[in-house]
Amino acid sequence: MGSISLRGVEKTYGRGPKANKVIHGVDAEIADGEFVVIVGPSGCGKSTLLRMVAGLEDITGGEIAIGGRVVNRLEPSERDIAMVFQNYALYPHMSVFDNMAYGLKIAKVPKAEIEVRVQKAAKILELGALLDRTPRQLSGGQRQRVAMGRAIVRQPQVFLFDEPLSNLDAKLRAQTRLEIQKLHAELGVTSLFVTHDQVEAMTLAQRMIVMNGGVMEQIGTPEAVYARPASTFVAGFIGSPPMNLLPGRAEGLRFEAEGQVLQLPAPSPRTGELVLGVRPEHTALGPDGAWSATVEMVEMLGAERLVHCRLGPGLFTVRIEGTRTPPRLGDTVRLQASADHLHWFDKATGRRVE
Repeated sequence: MGSISLRGVEKTYGRGPKANKVIHGVDAEIADGEFVVIVGPSGCGKSTLLRMVAGLEDITGGEIAIGGRVVNRLEPSERDIAMVFQNYALYPHMSVFDNMAYGLKIAKVPKAEIEVRVQKAAKILELGALLDRTPRQLSGGQRQRVAMGRAIVRQPQVFLFDEPLSNLDAKLRAQTRLEIQKLHAELGVTSLFVTHDQVEAMTLAQRMIVMNGGVMEQIGTPEAVYARPASTFVAGFIGSPPMNLLPGRAEGLRFEAEGQVLQLPAPSPRTGELVLGVRPEHTALGPDGAWSATVEMVEMLGAERLVHCRLGPGLFTVRIEGTRTPPRLGDTVRLQASADHLHWFDKATGRRVE
């Protein structure tokens, strides 16, 4: 069983008045065979959390269990995990075969079994023709597959991926994402994957953990996190382009943002200081729109266009079809938000208001 339990996990560097707490009590239960992505901006603590699961960082507080066994005081080699790093960490003088087999040789696995495991991993990752090459003879994508192969041959309970695609170009990243999805479907090994790229998180995750400043903002399926973000941070981070967020004062069907009064298509959940959230695809341009805005920029993205408008004090983005004739810069347009897709957040705490 490769389940992972994080119970009140904390990490603090230093002591006394100079102590710096970087992980603030993370609680999460990851089922055996699940693929979970930890996503967040640089410096949010996602890699630190992963390194604590791996045993590369000490835990200041809380408990981590892998397969039902508490591993707080166990060395990385005793945790039955395999880690894939951003920088591949391959031995330059060794062949692909020897790089993949090295950990097994150190563990004194019989030679015949090493051969079977390496050949099986090479077949899964389509590396069979490259086993005699050295890393310098491989492309970036091939090196990353070798790093994954080295993890696969270990047959661990848990795979840990620390931003493994960051060094690849956009095309290779997309290809390698597909390979990782196929790999997980075939092996079914519990996986924790760290990335700062929300598109990567949305496409790979069965569930995702959104981190912000060492705090777990939300955990859930990509669909649930996208449809019902738990905070303004999640709403602004998940989604490309991000959700439009308008701070103001709500009262029934009336919303006042920096002196501009907007008529709402559905009443607010309460009266008071709130943040209104609307995704770009849930807003329409048309003569019947209740909100007036000025076009500042139009982006052509192939199948769609993004129309960036000035609505009161801030920018508001609308997504339209690429075949539609866009408004011109400086035009005044009417916007209509979908009544079924309004999101509300507390202005003081940033948390979702139902």
